[in-house]
Amino acid sequence: MLAGANAPAVRFALVELSPYSAAAIRFLAAGLLLGVLMAIQRRPIPRGDRLIGTVLFGIFAFGLPYALLYQGLRDAPAGTTMVMLAIVPLLTLLLAVAQGVERMRALGLVGALIACVGIVVVSADQLSLEVPLLALVLLVGAAVCQAESGVVVKRFPPGDPVSANAVGMLLGGVMLAVAAVVGGESIPRVPAAPETWIAMLYLIGPGSIGVFILVLFILARWTASATSYAFLLFPFVAIALGATLLNEPVQPSFLAGGAIVLAGVYLGAVYRPRSGPPSPAAETVAAES
Repeated sequence: MLAGANAPAVRFALVELSPYSAAAIRFLAAGLLLGVLMAIQRRPIPRGDRLIGTVLFGIFAFGLPYALLYQGLRDAPAGTTMVMLAIVPLLTLLLAVAQGVERMRALGLVGALIACVGIVVVSADQLSLEVPLLALVLLVGAAVCQAESGVVVKRFPPGDPVSANAVGMLLGGVMLAVAAVVGGESIPRVPAAPETWIAMLYLIGPGSIGVFILVLFILARWTASATSYAFLLFPFVAIALGATLLNEPVQPSFLAGGAIVLAGVYLGAVYRPRSGPPSPAAETVAAES
């Protein structure tokens, strides 16, 4: 729910703010707030392998993907954006297997493919909107980075989620600020519209601090591929909010596709087949030993 509302909030923020500047403000502010919390609670600063994991997390979770994502959101509707990000579970599984972090699970692959079919059903009309090809390419690039962020966290666990997010967000914010300068964006002005303020406050608080602390908390307990299934649920929140707040169109395929996505998520991330009863031969061996 929290992450699904991010895309409509970004669309509101980009009415008055430039893409890189808006993203930089978001993560620098969130990182500073978490840094204050670190100091108050005396949480440890990441060191050694944890620092490596934190730096990689900052690059792949904040710096690179949001540089691409904010540019893509200038021309792509919120619903379409989250639909494109719905390929993250499949990408995460493939990247995790390629890098030796996970083994290929048939159910995980099948579940991701079923969920992707559901996303296609949901987005049949969303993707038929006149969205520039470059915007779609940028969104796919953002999806690849988001998928890799989960994999690097499993390869190099960054440790404490507050400390990791504080350092990672500050690093990502600096990268985005540099991109804003290199891209020739003007110095951000104080927003005039209350909608922009509300959107930015949401993106800094629940949309960044809340979401990414939960991400690291869950990644510490689940596999990268299972955690990434959350991306399949984001489009439904984004499309619903986009229709309500931004008057973006919604079609009846929303409900049909939603049922397919939920089935794929259950199969790939939740369902675990029970092992059958031991064979008579196995029981005999166990009794004799």
